[in-house]
Amino acid sequence: MSFVDELKSAVTPRAALLVVGVFALQLLFVTSYVGALHHPKPTDVPFGVVAPQQVSDRLVDQLEELPGAPVDPRTVTDEAAARQQIMNRDIDGALIVDPLGRTDTLLVASGGGTVLASALETIFTKVEAVQGRTVRTVDVAPASPEDFDGLSAFYLVVGWCVGGYICAAILAISSGSRPANRERAVIRLGVLALYSALGGLGGAIIVGPILGALPGSIAALWGLGTLVVFAVGAATLALQSVFGIVGIGLAILLIVIAGNPSAGGAFPAPMLPPFWRAIGPALPPGAGTWAARSIAYFKGNDMAASMWVLSAWAVVGTAVTLVMSSLKRKPEAEAIASEVGEPRS
Repeated sequence: MSFVDELKSAVTPRAALLVVGVFALQLLFVTSYVGALHHPKPTDVPFGVVAPQQVSDRLVDQLEELPGAPVDPRTVTDEAAARQQIMNRDIDGALIVDPLGRTDTLLVASGGGTVLASALETIFTKVEAVQGRTVRTVDVAPASPEDFDGLSAFYLVVGWCVGGYICAAILAISSGSRPANRERAVIRLGVLALYSALGGLGGAIIVGPILGALPGSIAALWGLGTLVVFAVGAATLALQSVFGIVGIGLAILLIVIAGNPSAGGAFPAPMLPPFWRAIGPALPPGAGTWAARSIAYFKGNDMAASMWVLSAWAVVGTAVTLVMSSLKRKPEAEAIASEVGEPRS
């Protein structure tokens, strides 16, 4: 057999396409992570201003005119309301102006992202200095001392997502690249559900009692983890059922390449470029990271939207998987793993 024949035998058109696809994923990985994270800066950060009426309007106007629009200021009635809005995750910080002195108070919440809290402190130290004033910082929802840079929630969710799509990929290719029938699809979804419950519990125990990295309810983190793992796994099974083995690559594209850099992990959403800031909340890593931080640091507030997003991924993924598995296919449309490479009679 000539070299050309050997080459054609070794590198089939299907294999060549898969290699090209992997190459594209590699370039997209570099583009997405570097594009999203190489130059973080706060933009339109929801921010409260507490000051006497004659001062607050002027201060809000001044903050709106800051170069680069780092904050999106709005008037808040008093310090208690500002603290409540931060805990509800309506705003990320607030400035409390002391009308009788020269020192104002900056409220931040490092539990929502220490980098953002530090950025706000830097901004308002400069703003106050221009006015001949000083600022003291009060952390309303401080990150755990064991939670470096507030990244533990993000890494926890990334671990759950990785488990979800790898488990689904293994189930999908263990006996063929497409579900042959509804029974097999139901079994795969059932195994995925059990795996999700165990994975959610394992992650919650590791970051809580074992490492002490995140405070908050273990039961709530367990429930969140179960939903994250199942949502990602069901989406992977659905994509695989529609596109075959290429669907697993599409799952990686959605979860790893698009989802992780836009999740608000390394840098909270207000510090990301507009595109990544927009898509993050709609993808499982972003929804999961937001919910995990809410559980850990914000008394479980403002989780509804994230839970709806994760539930939608889980429900739609399950529905697509079951529908596709019910469609009649030609027998040769599905190659069973044990049959791959066997000669046909």
